Amino acid sequence: MSAIFNFQSLLTVVLLLICTCAYIRSIAPSFLDRNKEGLLGIFWKCARIGERKSPYVAVCCIAMAFSILFWS
Repeated sequence: MSAIFNFQSLLTVVLLLICTCAYIRSIAPSFLDRNKEGLLGIFWKCARIGERKSPYVAVCCIAMAFSILFWS
């Protein structure tokens, strides 16, 4: 089953995307900053979410890890 039709997998993919984009922006900020609009702007927006909401994203990542480890 693909991640689109399974809600838990979709949340995992979204959390991984946010964390990955925030990490890439911390290493090379110009790589994501030049693509603020258009289709590639989604990665810039994910990086901004990861930076500004980092405590909430961290809690969601921990909750998702426990969910995957113990309830799946």
